[in-house]
Amino acid sequence: MSEKTARTPASTPGPLDEYPIHQTPLPIARAATSDRNFYDRSYFNAHNRDGATMLVTGFGVYPNLGVVDAYAALRRGDEITSVRFSDARSDRSLDLTVGGYRIEVVEPLHKIRVLCDHDELGLDLTWTGSFPAVQEQPHVMLAGNRPTLDASRFAQVGSWAGTISLRGEDIAVDPDLWMGTRDRSWGIRPVGEAEPPGRAATEGTGGFWWLYVPLRFDDFAVVVILQENPDGYRTLNDAVRVFPDGSVEQLGWPHITIDYRSGTRHPEAATLELRTSDGKPLTIDIRTVTGIPLHIGCGYGGDPDWLHGQWKGRDWSWANRYDLTDPAIAGRIPWGVTDHIAHARCGDAEGWGLFEHASVGRHDPTGFADLLSVAH
Repeated sequence: MSEKTARTPASTPGPLDEYPIHQTPLPIARAATSDRNFYDRSYFNAHNRDGATMLVTGFGVYPNLGVVDAYAALRRGDEITSVRFSDARSDRSLDLTVGGYRIEVVEPLHKIRVLCDHDELGLDLTWTGSFPAVQEQPHVMLAGNRPTLDASRFAQVGSWAGTISLRGEDIAVDPDLWMGTRDRSWGIRPVGEAEPPGRAATEGTGGFWWLYVPLRFDDFAVVVILQENPDGYRTLNDAVRVFPDGSVEQLGWPHITIDYRSGTRHPEAATLELRTSDGKPLTIDIRTVTGIPLHIGCGYGGDPDWLHGQWKGRDWSWANRYDLTDPAIAGRIPWGVTDHIAHARCGDAEGWGLFEHASVGRHDPTGFADLLSVAH
């Protein structure tokens, strides 16, 4: 056999190529873009409302890096227990497994099972959507003229049932008490090993302000997602109300007031002033309960222990515990995105969900002049 015919093809058909789901002239294993930062990820959170226990977990595939990984992080009191899994992945399929972690799509867009087998933290949880999933506005961020984030995402609120096992202690998850939110996103965002910093990192933008608030009420769900430049110019504005029949009502241009704890940028409460499609005001008051910093144990930007898409070798897993009262850990909290449990009121309706927020550096609308500015 000649050297030419003996070579392994650059790409071969995979299981998904049997289905009429292609959107480019490429096999499904190949992303339509050659950007190294292409990703495809699931994110979930779960909580029992009182703040005693909160879980954040997710699964991601990075086709152009040849990596698949997952994580689960549980907060009880002031301690976060985190487990992570990573492996090589060259194909794309319906198998959502890496190491001891697995996602099963029981009923697309409605019922998902999440399993994690690890001595530190085990999961056997089933998610049920309370309202239809809603597609969010496209999310784009630029460094100069280059997209550093160009992604699509859908969001959903729902409830959980099953069991969490923390070092052998079983925690019952009752769907009447346990709520949460989830999203599926895909596109381009910084993943894997860091790229050369270059001009964008040297000159920077001066600040980062982000707010993501999906909330579940008895009769409707609300999803608000906002991003602003240091001068307050809004680069992303998406606010909708979702009803059981799947109809979606736009809620205009939200005005946000955040009550930060004195001496910090920790959000203790917030008010969202929205408008219904007929122009009437819709106000939501939020109180944060507890939270998990996504850059401490969850692999999001700034996590020094592990980042999504990093090549860790084949069949890799790792676990760690983080004491949030340890000054070395507590000092990292302000410099990234934190997912807070949100207790909400909208008129007479009570709701629960997520208050995901980051305010780093300058943000003129809230009076933060620079990186070290805090609330009075």
